[in-house]
Amino acid sequence: MTTGPILAVRELSKTFTMHSVGGRRVVSLERVGLDVAPGEHVALAGSSGAGKSSLLRCICRTYLPDSGTVVLDTAAGTGLPPAPVELTALGDRAMARLRGREIGYVSQFLQARPRTGPRAHVREAALRRGMPAVEADERAVAALRGLGIAEELFDIDCAVLSGGERQRINLAAGIVSPPRLLLLDEPVSALDPANRERALALIEELTARDVAVLAVYHSMSIIRRLADRVVVMEHGRVVDDASAESVLSADHSALKEAYA
Repeated sequence: MTTGPILAVRELSKTFTMHSVGGRRVVSLERVGLDVAPGEHVALAGSSGAGKSSLLRCICRTYLPDSGTVVLDTAAGTGLPPAPVELTALGDRAMARLRGREIGYVSQFLQARPRTGPRAHVREAALRRGMPAVEADERAVAALRGLGIAEELFDIDCAVLSGGERQRINLAAGIVSPPRLLLLDEPVSALDPANRERALALIEELTARDVAVLAVYHSMSIIRRLADRVVVMEHGRVVDDASAESVLSADHSALKEAYA
């Protein structure tokens, strides 16, 4: 069992060049650092534009940071040595393999292959995590049922489903055969109260399975319920990183504005 952090981010910086406005450079992340341990649920909090989603994308390597390191403590069976791996220096193929097995990323929006149904989409995620085909199908069905997706929709093209249904399918793909590190970017923002509760209950169970969760939520009540630690971000920087109780009782004006 891993005793140290499964994820260690150090001095991570990312800028974007806005070519449409004369090449203006916008700082998204500035020397960000944080750790996440196995079974720990860490919430990223702050106003829109603080850098929360950019941080998740740099960790998942859909964005390549300008500088800094992202180190993941890998497990056996990934095709990589079971030791810390620096993700920003990893080749694209190795990163894709690692992302499929060790890292789950759930955004607000579902990106499924054209003409793919919910069962096939979630099953593909399970197969990437190394499951045999029969078990992958069983786990996909269980994950979809657990999130309240009606069975008559299992083989319907995801593109024609509602926003809330697509968001639940996206979450099902993230938690099926849970990865060791799960990145969540507002995963329940489009859900009605009943389906939100289903989703939050499943996310809540992940810590007992030793899954490390780093998440962005749209609601302070969700952060209070789920987070062990809260990392507060402002203008691309970490300005606080402490227990949820400590951070949420502090006088952070940015949090008051963001979650009013």
